[in-house]
Amino acid sequence: MAGGPNVTILGAGSVGCFIGGAWAAAGVPVTFIGRPKLSNDVDQFGLTLSDYSGWQARLAPGDVDYRCGPEGLDEAEIIVLTVKSGDTAAAADDIARNATPGATVISFQNGVSNVEILEHGLGGRFEIARGVVPYNVAYLGNGRFHKGVAGDLYAERRAHVQDLVEAVAGGPAAIRISNDMLGVAWGKLLINLNNAVNALSGKTLQDELRHRDYRRVFASSMREGLDLLKRADIEPKTVGPISPQSLPRMIDAPDWLFNNVFLKRWKIDAKARSSMADDLAAGRKTEIDYLNGELVLLAERLQRAAPVNRAIVDLVRKAEAGAEPLSAKALRRAVLGP
Repeated sequence: MAGGPNVTILGAGSVGCFIGGAWAAAGVPVTFIGRPKLSNDVDQFGLTLSDYSGWQARLAPGDVDYRCGPEGLDEAEIIVLTVKSGDTAAAADDIARNATPGATVISFQNGVSNVEILEHGLGGRFEIARGVVPYNVAYLGNGRFHKGVAGDLYAERRAHVQDLVEAVAGGPAAIRISNDMLGVAWGKLLINLNNAVNALSGKTLQDELRHRDYRRVFASSMREGLDLLKRADIEPKTVGPISPQSLPRMIDAPDWLFNNVFLKRWKIDAKARSSMADDLAAGRKTEIDYLNGELVLLAERLQRAAPVNRAIVDLVRKAEAGAEPLSAKALRRAVLGP
């Protein structure tokens, strides 16, 4: 097992290319499966990877096995799923038809529902592990992928996963093992509530977070989520340096304090933007149903209201239909009122 287990990245977009590329640079055998557009870019330019710390790596075109069909699944010991959450059922069908039973499937996707979809679609023939990606990756064109926010991947302990953890330790796509991945997934979902705010702003993450009215919307969506999770007896785990319970108060701090203290400590690259912002820019359907929409569904199950997150879902739907970005004041008024 030279370099670690055989890995296939299914849904190799920005996140999948960065993770798989960083692992391949560490010597792990990686196959990428994704869209023709990226396949053409990688065939021409290879993969150039970078992060906020200055780390860089490059894989020449001939060193990257990037495909557009599911035939690359059959030799995988670990299948890393990075498709959009709305495509999980179709990905499970591809895995069931083409992969070798007993392989480990790690869901490195947004939201908390994908593991259940995989379990239903794969029928107990594969090991399924929940995973979390706590950072953003931007595609800069010409095969260049940039990790703009600090953090390590999280995954459940499953067959072959520990071998992969050891093979990629210390790198920019290192993995931490957690015994409470559902709690980690909810903790990450609360942080990801800013994806919609960032997408609606039309700004980079740094520029959006400098405006308190944008942060007020983010903080209010988190507070509403924390209240719902408490009522559902779910404890979100800390992902990053600050607990979910403390984060809304920090985010809601005055501009002079947040921008001069908290934002400087929050390692966010000037290039970073949310994946939802990328989806809107590309005219793709967003994952809003698997982020703020998860809290709306949880509220319905609890027979409670979720007015903040429901309003954000509605605004993202309008943005998908072509609505223009909103200023900080306009978004605050649309979600929180005058």
